[in-house]
Amino acid sequence: MLHLSKSKYCSGLQCPKMLWLGKNMPEAFDESILNKGVLDAGSDIGDLAMGLLGEYTEVPYSEDLTKMLEETQRLIDEGVENICEASLAYNGLFCSVDILKNLGDKKVEIYEVKSSTHVHDPYPDDVAYQHYVLKNLGFDVKGVYIVHINNKYVRHGELELDKLFEIEDMTEEARARYDKVEETIKKLEAIMADSEEPNQEIGEHCFKPYECGYWKHCTAKLPTPNVFDLGGIKLSTKLKYYNDGMVSYKELLQDEKLNNKVQQQIKHEINDLPDEIDKAAVEEFLDSLWYPLYFLDFESFTCGVPKYDNSSPYQQICFQYSLHYIEEKGGALKHKEFLAYPGKDPRRELCERLCEDIPLNACTMVYNKSFEPSRIKEMMPLVPELQEHLTNICDNMVDLMVPFSGRKYYNRAMQGSYSIKYVLPALFPGDPALDYHNLEGVHNGGEASATFLRMETMSPEELEEYRGYLLKYCGLDTYAMVKVWEKLKEVAGR
Repeated sequence: MLHLSKSKYCSGLQCPKMLWLGKNMPEAFDESILNKGVLDAGSDIGDLAMGLLGEYTEVPYSEDLTKMLEETQRLIDEGVENICEASLAYNGLFCSVDILKNLGDKKVEIYEVKSSTHVHDPYPDDVAYQHYVLKNLGFDVKGVYIVHINNKYVRHGELELDKLFEIEDMTEEARARYDKVEETIKKLEAIMADSEEPNQEIGEHCFKPYECGYWKHCTAKLPTPNVFDLGGIKLSTKLKYYNDGMVSYKELLQDEKLNNKVQQQIKHEINDLPDEIDKAAVEEFLDSLWYPLYFLDFESFTCGVPKYDNSSPYQQICFQYSLHYIEEKGGALKHKEFLAYPGKDPRRELCERLCEDIPLNACTMVYNKSFEPSRIKEMMPLVPELQEHLTNICDNMVDLMVPFSGRKYYNRAMQGSYSIKYVLPALFPGDPALDYHNLEGVHNGGEASATFLRMETMSPEELEEYRGYLLKYCGLDTYAMVKVWEKLKEVAGR
C-alpha cells in the first residue's frame, strides 16, 4: 500500500494540512494556480535531460505502479546503466528517480532534474527523501545530484547538453537530512491517518516555496475583502497584520502607519468613494505626448531549452506586436500588426517590420515601460543595421501606466492594482468590446505564448484559425490602451 511519494513528502513539509487536504478533499484544490506552460516546460526539460549521462532506458508510465516497480527492478538486474523514471518503493514510500545511474552491485547515483536555474527549496528535501528510500532498500547511494538549467548558456547550433545543464552535488546534504526524513515521515503518516483536518494557521508556508491550491479553502471564513487583498505591501507585512488580529479593512484603517496608497484603497472600499483624479497630474502626463502617437504591445514566450541560435534559457522571445496609431491631432485611428509564423527565429523580421511601421521620433506609448524597451535592446545585436532606429523608438517611449501607478487616477474597482487587467474594467465596466473573456481561443498572455509554441504542430487550417485568435488578442491590448488614453483626455476636459 503506497501512501507517500516525494511530491507528497515535500507538500507535507511545506504544510501538513496541504497533504491532508490532498488526500481527503482534493475537490477543494484551486487548479487556477497551475501554470500549464511551466508544467509543460518542466516535462520537456525532463525528457531532454534523459540523455545527459549517455544511453538510457526509460521506465514507461503506468497507472499500475506495480508494473513500473517491476520494470525498474528488471532493468537493474539486467545491468542497464542509466534508468530514467526509475520507480522504487519501501514500506509504503514511493519515489520515481529522474535518472538512476546503476553502477552495479547495488551501487547507484541519483539525479533529480529541475527546470529552474538554481537549487532552492524544496529540492534538497526532495533528493533527501529519494536517498532515504533507496538506502532502506539496501542500495549503496554513491552520489545524489540535482540537475538544473544553466541560464548563462547561449545556443549556437545544436544543443550542447553538458553546457545547457548544470549538475550540483547534494550527496552530503541528502545524507545529513536522513534522520529528519525518518522523523518527518512518521509525522506525516500520522497526519494522513487522522480523520480530522489539521489545525494549521495561515502563514508564509501558504505561498512558499509554492503557492498553495487550498488558499480559498483555508481563508473561507475571513472577511471579504481582507488584509491579503491589499496592494502595495509585502506578504510579510500582511502576515504581521493578520497575526496581530488586524484582518478586516475597518481594523486595518486604525493603523496610521499604513502608507497613503494602502489607505486610499481601504477608504475607497469601505466608503464606496467616487473616482479620485489628480487633474493637474493627468494634464501634465498628456502634455508629455506628441504626434504621431503609436500604441505598442509585444507578445513573447520563454523556453527553458532555447529554440534559436543566440538565445538563452528562459529568455523572452518576441513573436508578435500590435500597433494602433494616430498620425495627427484629430486624425483617424489606424492599426498595423505583425505575427511570425512558427518554425524559425521571429526576432529579425519583427525588428524589421517594427522599424517600417514606427517612424523616427514618433511618440510610442506602452503599458509598463520596463518590458518593451528591454526586449528591443535584447534584439538589437541581431540587427545591428537597425540599431539606430530601434534606439530612437526606445528613447521616445512613454509609459501609459504612470498616472495609475502614481495613483493620480484611482477608483475602487482597481483594487489597489495598476495592472491594465484591473485598470481597463475599472474605467469601462461592462463594456463587452473591452472584455478579454469575450475573445475566442486566446484570452491572456500565458495563453498567447502557449498558442504560439503549439503552432508548430498544428495543421494549416488550425494554424490560420489560431493566428486569427492571436491577432485579435494582441490587437485588443493596444486598442485598450487607446481607450485608456481617451479616458484620460476626457477627465482632463480635452
